[in-house]
Amino acid sequence: MTQARTRVVVADDHPLFRHGIVDVVKRRPALELVAEAPDGRSALAALQEHRPDVALLDLDMPYLDGLEVLRAAVRDELAVRVVFLSGYLDSATAYEALQAGAAGLLSKDASGESVCEAVEAVARGETVLGPETQAALAEELRARAPAEEPAALSAREREVLTLTAEGLTSPDIGRQLHLSPATVKTHLQNAYEKLGVSDRAAAVAEGMRRGLLE
Repeated sequence: MTQARTRVVVADDHPLFRHGIVDVVKRRPALELVAEAPDGRSALAALQEHRPDVALLDLDMPYLDGLEVLRAAVRDELAVRVVFLSGYLDSATAYEALQAGAAGLLSKDASGESVCEAVEAVARGETVLGPETQAALAEELRARAPAEEPAALSAREREVLTLTAEGLTSPDIGRQLHLSPATVKTHLQNAYEKLGVSDRAAAVAEGMRRGLLE
């Protein structure tokens, strides 16, 4: 039994580039070109009419950009896998495109062979990212990584800081907790470092701000 070919729509507002992609798709035995479009609005209409398996879309198109086309396709529950082709892909756009549901992101410098292989791969359910996209995405993920949480005070450090807030000196705290003054000072110094301060008053103020002191 002959395997069904992957049905493809190509959309790009640059005629020469679009015609080049259309040509390589047409020459690929496993692929079937069902429509081409010069702008985002025409691309969305083609997706709605032809219901292709894969859409090769330029990110930057008139009327509707590639992301808007993708979001509209998701909204309309079109079962199409979208591969974006872009001359320049910044890290934020790469992240946004994948978050919106893109199945592939390739540079326009990619070879026709690579583009066709990407189409076949995403049709199988895979996600394809070009080297430039991988680097951009890694950069964006690093930028979006949450800042490290401040180190938590130990129970003893909180206890020492609480007594400090009550006005007790290190010897007083040591006698109450059965610790040497040197050990008390060590706990206080550790608390300073974790709170990012350099003296008792600042430590007490920061401890109160963070809700560490009762």
